[in-house]
Amino acid sequence: MSDNTKIDFIYLSEPDMIKAGVTDMHSCVDTMEDMFALLHKGDYRMAGPNNDSHGAMVTFPEEPEIPTMPRHTPDRRLMAMPAYLGGDYKTCGVKWYGSNIANREKGLPRSILMFTLNDADTGAPLAHMSANLLSAYRTGAVPGVGARHLARKDSKVVGLLGPGVMGKTSIAAFMAACPDIDTLKVKGRGQKSLDSFLTWVNQTFPQITNVQVVDTLEDVVRDADIVTYCNSGETGDVSTYPIVKREWVKPGAYISMPAYCRFDAELEKDDVRKVMDNIGLYEAWYEEAPKPSHMYIPIIGCRFMDMIDEGLMSKDQLEDLGAIAAGEAPGRKNDEEIIVLSVGGLPTEDVAWATKIYQNAIKQDIGVKLNLWDTPALR
Repeated sequence: MSDNTKIDFIYLSEPDMIKAGVTDMHSCVDTMEDMFALLHKGDYRMAGPNNDSHGAMVTFPEEPEIPTMPRHTPDRRLMAMPAYLGGDYKTCGVKWYGSNIANREKGLPRSILMFTLNDADTGAPLAHMSANLLSAYRTGAVPGVGARHLARKDSKVVGLLGPGVMGKTSIAAFMAACPDIDTLKVKGRGQKSLDSFLTWVNQTFPQITNVQVVDTLEDVVRDADIVTYCNSGETGDVSTYPIVKREWVKPGAYISMPAYCRFDAELEKDDVRKVMDNIGLYEAWYEEAPKPSHMYIPIIGCRFMDMIDEGLMSKDQLEDLGAIAAGEAPGRKNDEEIIVLSVGGLPTEDVAWATKIYQNAIKQDIGVKLNLWDTPALR
């Protein structure tokens, strides 16, 4: 037994995270692919009775009885997302964030996130880090893993709804996976976000030579090799979720859905392949949410769970991205099939990317070293 009880950890600000490589999308896609293979092997744990829960969330009532309590507004919540990841990582950690769409009126991001990375053996902190970029890039990288395996190799046209942070990181990941992309069709709500997005595309990907701002969802989807909806909005009324219609979808399209949406009945049919980032995540969500779950969790994978419950499809029609990434299930089989990837977001993604960034920071002496204690006052 060692008598050394001293515990130090590092603090990484957002500029520190950038120095340590958090915006390196190629590396992030590689890391997420590795993480999915570990998920397929079962070398991970998340929260909940099936070890696949998204996390624990605090929400607020519409009309609080306590006058000082925050009241429900769109996307207002507090959430903790813990996980352990094995393989070469062997770390655990938790992402904690508060989210409120009204933050935008204050010039702040909708969500403000922090991540604590811990030693999986002792639980001691290794790092406490800014996590907005960490979360954004790992979220975008998952559609990129999907594009590696599920998009046509000659994909050139991307249709995007929602030119915000998730839209930017998804485009970056698609470019990492499909470098022949040269055309982008984008629909946004306001000119400010569109202008910011267009400037970013021009500066970051000059090889995208044809950028079109379009007015309708049909324009976004039609003729696109890759389609993604990265918008946000209120849940509850599924009829208000932005739709994708089968008649708009090009044969061979890869549809990446990390945000709220709905499909028409033709696109829900059996010949459209339905891939999940982690099937257990949706099973956990389905147990936790009221029914139908798609009303409360607007990710398309929750609609698939509702369809299973309603007898409209069977569970064995769901495919798992981890099995595909591990090479134990097929990716794209031909150039004509339409493939949907539901992206729900996994705490293991944060652990994987945070571990890589922490390792980079240690190697490059980035961050502020902090002391927890030399000897704990209580043992």
